[in-house]
Amino acid sequence: MSRTKPTYRSTRSSNTNENISFESAIMKGLAKDGGLFIPSYIPTISQEQLDKWSKLSFNDLAFEIMSLYISEDDIPSESLKEIIKRSYSTFRSDEVTPLAKNVEKNIHVLELFHGPTYAFKDVALQFVGNLFEYFLNKHNTANPDNVKQLTIVGATSGDTGSAAIYGLRGKENIKVFILYPNGRISKIQEEQMTTIQDKNVQTLSVTGTFDNCQNIVKEIFGDAEFNEKYNLGAVNSINWARILAQITYYFYSYFKISNEQKDAKVKFVVPSGNFGDILAGFFAAKMGMPVEKLVIATNENDILDRFLKSENGEYASSNDVKATLSPAMDILISSNFERLLWFLAYEQLSDKDADKAGSILNNWFKELKTNGKFEAGSSVVKAASTLFDSESVQDLEILQTIGKVYENSENPTKYIIDPHTAVGMKATYNQLEKDGKDAGFQYICLSTAHPAKFADAVNKSLEAFNDYSFEKDVLPEELRKLSSLPKKIKLVSRANLELVKKVIDEEIIAMDQ
Repeated sequence: MSRTKPTYRSTRSSNTNENISFESAIMKGLAKDGGLFIPSYIPTISQEQLDKWSKLSFNDLAFEIMSLYISEDDIPSESLKEIIKRSYSTFRSDEVTPLAKNVEKNIHVLELFHGPTYAFKDVALQFVGNLFEYFLNKHNTANPDNVKQLTIVGATSGDTGSAAIYGLRGKENIKVFILYPNGRISKIQEEQMTTIQDKNVQTLSVTGTFDNCQNIVKEIFGDAEFNEKYNLGAVNSINWARILAQITYYFYSYFKISNEQKDAKVKFVVPSGNFGDILAGFFAAKMGMPVEKLVIATNENDILDRFLKSENGEYASSNDVKATLSPAMDILISSNFERLLWFLAYEQLSDKDADKAGSILNNWFKELKTNGKFEAGSSVVKAASTLFDSESVQDLEILQTIGKVYENSENPTKYIIDPHTAVGMKATYNQLEKDGKDAGFQYICLSTAHPAKFADAVNKSLEAFNDYSFEKDVLPEELRKLSSLPKKIKLVSRANLELVKKVIDEEIIAMDQ
């Protein structure tokens, strides 16, 4: 079957003629106008195709989905299959993202933490690392006298950094710089990043918040001179390949339920910070995956929950990030929400003018930058609410939920979850209470990280149980060894653009020596 030639546009572009290829969208990461790349159309899947897909392995399903968004010109089919195979060969589970069914009755946990860094971001970043390597090799083989290099600059609130580093470490012609907020990620998360000794990797521990780090990264990408000098690439969820890779596990887990229960009514509950994970669910739904609701589960940094519950679609940043027990979700602005907003704005236009939708988004985000908020309008928030629901969860509820799941779980018994998954499980309980037990829904809660990465919260929740032991029940040997390894950290005393650029300049010189 011949493959289509999809193109990509910026969420803020008012000119369809600026549409670009998949390769360009991935290698650029962020559009020049500050927008995010989205596919120019979302392919739809027939019932016949869904039936065929339901019988596929994870890798084969990933190929079918990705083929719809990647042209043969960008990556030939056999090369794409090889990239997928290589990306997921690093996972500890043959299923890549296994589903723990009926952890409690009708509540299933989608385990996304079986990759090399024990976090859901491995699903995307093992793939992204191999994409970067493929596109660089393709260019450099064709142009041996003009070898291209790539400099990855990213920000992390915990798991992105280590997943990006493990996906890119040791790769030829790629340098990696990851910014993280000093003191605001867990000990194991920091150790996973800082114990990597590969010469092409450097972590930057920045005095500030995750939003400070993310803003610096965005400003660096907006610096045309710096961008051209180092050929920058993005691994944060602003990169479309991150979203694309995550679509697979929505279909895969849905089929695990629907293959046993035809016409199952499924709700996905997704711990949400930057909105990338649940956005993949939006694309799956638009492609034709049957879903009742996508439930946004936030912690006390609840910009998404506030948006969905506002009358006029107010998207408003808070003054400060609240430090919570689920730190990977401690953010003020959810970057990927911009992609959803584009589709919502587009669908409200009677003439379905994509360029006009880009202009609307551009104006909204100018207003956000100037005033810290904008109103998308009641029709937009109403449209969002047809597919999305939301729940906000407090720290005390996180601790209580970890204990509740441990005490009540049936498959397996004494199931242990991390605090981010606990946000999702508490949101699931809230939904179950609202829906009523007779509603007949199946709930799939996404588990985004292994509990060993958040020892403090897990231990605090479970220390009262006599039979619980973190060392015995939770901590994998691979993570146990990290604390004894040498560390490589560069401290950055202020969250300042020019200071970070200076550090990157110095480190690149050192790497090239």
